[in-house]
Amino acid sequence: MWKLTKQYFEDVWDLLWSKTSIDEKAIETIKEIKRRYNLTTKELSDVAQAIKKVGKEISDIDNAIKGK
Repeated sequence: MWKLTKQYFEDVWDLLWSKTSIDEKAIETIKEIKRRYNLTTKELSDVAQAIKKVGKEISDIDNAIKGK
């Protein structure tokens, strides 16, 4: 009797999991996270380059004030 009950619950569990799309949603979420990570790192590198340019231009302010 125990084996039949155990097998029944295993079958019900498998049936329920086959009806869900949790795995597909998890995979899509991971893909979206990776896409956003790549976009963010690209944008941060652009910001870093812009900050470097601003740093170089700030040194020109001193020279302009001095009249050079």
